[in-house]
Amino acid sequence: MMRAWLLCCAVLSALVVGRSDAIAQAYPVKPVRIIVPLAAGGLADILARVVAQRLGEVSGQSFVVENRTGAAGAVGGEAAARAPGDGYTLFLGGQGINAVLPHLTRLNFDPATDFAAVIHLATFPNLLVVNPGLPIKTVRELVDHAKANPGKVSYASQGNGSSGHMVAEQFKLLTGVDMVHVPYRGAAPAVQDLVAGHVQIMFDSVTLQMPHLTTGATRPLAVLTPERVSVLPNVPTMAEAGYAEMQGGTWFGLFAPAGTPRSVIDWVNAEARKAFAPPEVRQRFVSQGATLPLGTSDEFAAHTTAERVKWGDVIRRANIRLE
Repeated sequence: MMRAWLLCCAVLSALVVGRSDAIAQAYPVKPVRIIVPLAAGGLADILARVVAQRLGEVSGQSFVVENRTGAAGAVGGEAAARAPGDGYTLFLGGQGINAVLPHLTRLNFDPATDFAAVIHLATFPNLLVVNPGLPIKTVRELVDHAKANPGKVSYASQGNGSSGHMVAEQFKLLTGVDMVHVPYRGAAPAVQDLVAGHVQIMFDSVTLQMPHLTTGATRPLAVLTPERVSVLPNVPTMAEAGYAEMQGGTWFGLFAPAGTPRSVIDWVNAEARKAFAPPEVRQRFVSQGATLPLGTSDEFAAHTTAERVKWGDVIRRANIRLE
């Protein structure tokens, strides 16, 4: 009986491996859609289209980017989460929908269980900037100034629950400063008021701040990266300023609906990495201050989990709510 049982298990295992290999060899046999929960033309959309072009070229099938906007990414997220886990729907997720939003509102899906991580494509680091009219040139000076003027320093964010909002609240928790939050409908109006001096500071992405730094419209104090970024070599890191916990930025990566075969995930991961191998493609993003992790799916899953835990803690401690 034991011998028969072992033989049965071996046969089943061979069938499973054979099915997995067959899926990998056959995939894809029809068009694949990549759902992007943000508008066309943005950073997430550009990343998705770089990957889509590569996957289409090597497979001979169409990889179509589908922009499904609404509800801070929840509309696109739900559409992807409800899709069959057969490899023919991928999702361009990120910090907002996969790590922050679940702590702020009730979703019709669970990003933690309804998605499988595929690959971490890019992180656009955050940068602490101030209006040049503020006589501040270092993080230490900002902390001292804010403590000497409680409730009088205001910071702009791209909106409630945005990356800039989360990081600023983390900064308040770590430093003990009292700053006023002024949320905007997106980065553009927030930066406009920062430049005009209506608000004093902002945590924004290096990418979006580069034009303003070049003209001197804003002054950089620190980047939220482990090491200095190549496009801003003279700007110290938050770790150098004494706040090593403050690292990160807006990140994006590919996910697949739960249940998608591992062989498909591995194939997409490998080919997506190759999409960013050409120097001209890498430079396109690195020149904007971005980092391209492009690791394994397991590494991306661990990163997503850590981000979900970190921002959940900040949201609870700072009592952040969507208004």
